[in-house]
Amino acid sequence: MAGHNKWSQIKRKKAANDKQRGKIISKHVRAIQTAVREGGGPDPEHNVQLKNAIGAAKADDVSGDNIERAIERASGGAEGAAAFDAVAYEGYGPAGVAFLVEALTDNRNRTVAEVRHVFTKHGGNMSGSTAWQFDAVGVLVYPVGDDAAQEALQEAAIEAGARDLEVEDEAVTVFTEPTDLYAVAATIEAEAGVRADVAQLTKIPQAAAPVSDADAAKVARMVDALEELDDVQNVYTTADPAAVAEVG
Repeated sequence: MAGHNKWSQIKRKKAANDKQRGKIISKHVRAIQTAVREGGGPDPEHNVQLKNAIGAAKADDVSGDNIERAIERASGGAEGAAAFDAVAYEGYGPAGVAFLVEALTDNRNRTVAEVRHVFTKHGGNMSGSTAWQFDAVGVLVYPVGDDAAQEALQEAAIEAGARDLEVEDEAVTVFTEPTDLYAVAATIEAEAGVRADVAQLTKIPQAAAPVSDADAAKVARMVDALEELDDVQNVYTTADPAAVAEVG
């Protein structure tokens, strides 16, 4: 798994989110409300789907007040807690790069039309299966410390059963099985005394495809256009995330 440079992808997404805080908060509120209704209630300790949604929201710097209000609305059935269906769209974009788009929608016809329009506009097509090209993983991102701190973190991660880890100039990224994300995070915090800056579930390509600078720019523009859609929650591609992050 090493070499996917997941931190570059997360940094790119966070930078984009900072430009449109209202839109990104709305997306997370939608995910949290859906998790409360479908995942088993408002307690994240007994609702893994909600715990994941909260983790993703915190990774994008959504405030605790916004998170709590979303949970309260969904729990009480208040206004603003409409029901949404989870849908996924597959296809190919510039340079044959595979795309997997996840959305929460209250109108499937509207959402598929909007997603298809973006694919067509950017030279892609929604044909063929692509979901099999991605693996679900847990991702923990830690600040880089001194050599001793990094060694303690890595030892704790290995002891906790992490799948892999990457050490870069700006961060240490730990990959876990999806079901082990929070257990690994808890072990690292207890053993190494460091808390993750990011803890979330995501998907990464089984094999990241190298792309030219020109194609990386096209992929980045298509990702941005898809993420602009209100219903779209996540966009995954098989393009080398470091190359796309450089032009994002």
